[in-house]
Amino acid sequence: MPTDHIRYDILAQAALRGVVRTVLEDAAKKGLPGEHHFKITFNTTSAGVRLSDRMRERYPQDMTIVLQHQFWDLAVTEQGFEVGLSFGGVAERVAVPFDAVSAFYDPAVQFGFQFETIEGAASGEDGMPAEKPAPTARHLVLDDNKSEALTAPASPSADESAPPGAGAEVVRLDRFRKK
Repeated sequence: MPTDHIRYDILAQAALRGVVRTVLEDAAKKGLPGEHHFKITFNTTSAGVRLSDRMRERYPQDMTIVLQHQFWDLAVTEQGFEVGLSFGGVAERVAVPFDAVSAFYDPAVQFGFQFETIEGAASGEDGMPAEKPAPTARHLVLDDNKSEALTAPASPSADESAPPGAGAEVVRLDRFRKK
């Protein structure tokens, strides 16, 4: 199999993390338009994630937060976002680097995607990207032909649970093809 020296997998994920950053920046400036809202799943053990001890104990691996009605002080930077949320009536501040995000879903328009876990993204000794690793459990999902979200497996938040289709490996890009 030929070596992918360009690392399209890394470039595609960086672009999709840019989509998450852009929609969160817009929401921070203008609020959520119409019925749009976001379910964001992230790895709670990733570097830079800030959670209370109470929440880290409850969600030791993955956590899904919902930005819809009750969130405040959403702040977005180039590296991540911070937001105030209420968990069981207790106000908490959560900070999430974009690299920790494993899935993004907007139920209002049934649009979402998952991020593949990429290992070996660092350069090899010759300065070239390392060999592309074997696929892992998370797969990018862009599927406009399904009626439900396809998101990463995660622990449910206080009042939300992962939608049907979790862990799916479907990739359909027909919507981007010229007809």
